[in-house]
Amino acid sequence: MKAFLQKFVAFSMALLLLASTTSWKVEKHFCMGHLIDVAFFLDVEDCGMSTDLMKTDDSAAQIESSCCSEDVIFVGGQDDLTLTFDSLDLEQQSFLVVYVQSYIGMFAGTTIRITPHEHYPPPILVKDLQLLDQVFLI
Repeated sequence: MKAFLQKFVAFSMALLLLASTTSWKVEKHFCMGHLIDVAFFLDVEDCGMSTDLMKTDDSAAQIESSCCSEDVIFVGGQDDLTLTFDSLDLEQQSFLVVYVQSYIGMFAGTTIRITPHEHYPPPILVKDLQLLDQVFLI
């Protein structure tokens, strides 16, 4: 139960972060007081009445008394969440560079294996001590 609750809270916080940082736009097109079209994130399609009004000679007067109207609801998200490297001061930049270099250095594999006793010859056996002491590895 505790694991489920923890996953639910983590998922809820991720959705809250996504909803608060994303810009939302909802457009509604009304024609003669009736809702014709609703669009999320996009521009709304009109009913075609406004294009018919543009063709006439008295278009400016007719647009003011047009039967069509649009409602736009725009909720701006947070744009100040991204930091650039130039916005950091010199101390933070140097710390970031050193941290990245040390972190990359932790996982860089060495392909050359150094053997410290490569040029050291083993001692010369005068007597076989295992046979003398009768000690055998089984």
